[in-house]
Amino acid sequence: MAISVEALLIILLIGGIAGWLAGLIVRGFGFGIIGNIVIGIVGAFLASWLLPQLGISIGGGIVGSILHAMIGAVILLVIIGLIRRI
Repeated sequence: MAISVEALLIILLIGGIAGWLAGLIVRGFGFGIIGNIVIGIVGAFLASWLLPQLGISIGGGIVGSILHAMIGAVILLVIIGLIRRI
């Protein structure tokens, strides 16, 4: 499966925005711009699995994708924050 440059840029942009927003929501657990992009992308995968399991549906489009990824990134940052405190 090949991914185009445009698709990769969109994934990084959505991940970056979602990670940045999640870092603002969950203060003190940010990981810098690269870390936030990674958290945003991993959070998007987490949310894409978790939200349908809970019966939650978010609208489509770019805004829906950003919200979806942000919710997953917030969940991921909270889990990482709890693990770091132990």
